[in-house]
Amino acid sequence: MSTASRAIAQLQAAGLSVAVAESLTGGLVTAALTAVPGASAVVRGGVVSYATDTKSSVLGVDDFLLRAGGPVQADVARQMAHGVRRVLGADLGIATTGVAGPDPQGIAPVGRVFIAVAWESGDDVRILSLNGSRDEIRAATVERALGLLIDAARGTA
Repeated sequence: MSTASRAIAQLQAAGLSVAVAESLTGGLVTAALTAVPGASAVVRGGVVSYATDTKSSVLGVDDFLLRAGGPVQADVARQMAHGVRRVLGADLGIATTGVAGPDPQGIAPVGRVFIAVAWESGDDVRILSLNGSRDEIRAATVERALGLLIDAARGTA
């Protein structure tokens, strides 16, 4: 069973819905989830906020935070997850932001990734240091984000 299938099953078992905010993964997390039959029962939707200003204007990420430190930081991932949860009316929000390459972004090296999951009363943010090609970094981010989603749906994030 794929990680996405396990995530959908866990969300269904817990009676929870999810919304996804993606930057470096460009829709891959949402695509993985919605490829699973029955996903429509728990997936509210996704927002690809690839441009920095979209993180602020659509998801409500603090503009000062973005201007001061750029889009690759823990608090940006946290705010993205809370924002998409709020905007799409989901129980859980999951977010990805980082640098897949080929070049660093500001002071953030290639492979620096933040994933976050948020719920009404809290959140969990993880920093990842990934290696590989752009495609490998994005694929690893999807797997790790889905794993974090499973943990959150179990109540263990």
